[in-house]
Amino acid sequence: MWDLADADVAERLVQTGLDQFGRIDAATAFTGEIVVGRFLRSTTADLHKLERGLIDAPYQFMKAVLPSMIERGQGQVLMITSSAGNKVLPAAPLYSALRACATHLVKNVAADAARDGVQVNALGTNFMDFPGFIAANGADTPEGLAKTVARVPMGRLGTVDECAALCCAYLDGTCGFVTGQFVAHDGGWS
Repeated sequence: MWDLADADVAERLVQTGLDQFGRIDAATAFTGEIVVGRFLRSTTADLHKLERGLIDAPYQFMKAVLPSMIERGQGQVLMITSSAGNKVLPAAPLYSALRACATHLVKNVAADAARDGVQVNALGTNFMDFPGFIAANGADTPEGLAKTVARVPMGRLGTVDECAALCCAYLDGTCGFVTGQFVAHDGGWS
C-alpha cells in the first residue's frame, strides 16, 4: 500500500518514476477517503485521520514530486481534491474543511512554483460513479441512487472516463499557461 502521507513512501514513489523514466513531466494524486458525519459526533481521532489523508498526503506528494520539476524548469502537478471543499456541508464538516484546506495548499504551492515553470492545479470531484462515492452516500440501492442524483444539477453521476479526460488537459503538456486553479467536476453542484 502506497500511503502518500508517509514522506518516505512519497519520495520512493517519485524516485521510482525518476529511475524508470529519467524525469517526471506530470504527476497526479488522489488522496484521502470520503468521510461523512456531523461535527458534534466527530472525535479528535476522526480529525487526525482525515488530516493524514487529506492534508498530509497532498503535502508529502507535492514535496516529493516538485523538486525534480523545478530543477528542470517544467512540469505539471494535478491534485485531486473534492468540490466538497467549495461548500458548507453540515453532514461532512471535517471532510469539507480539510478538502478546502488541501485546495488552498495547492493554490499556494502553485504561486511558489510558477516562477520555476511548474504548473500546480487542483481538480475537485463529487458525485462520481465509483464505489467509494456510492458507498459513502448510500447510493448503492435504486432509492439511494435516485436521492443522490437528485442533488446533481446535471441529473446524473459523473464517469471516471469524463474525469480522466478533464485531467488530461492539466497533465498532457498542451495547456501550459494555467496554474493555481481549481476546477470542479461535479455536474454543477458547487
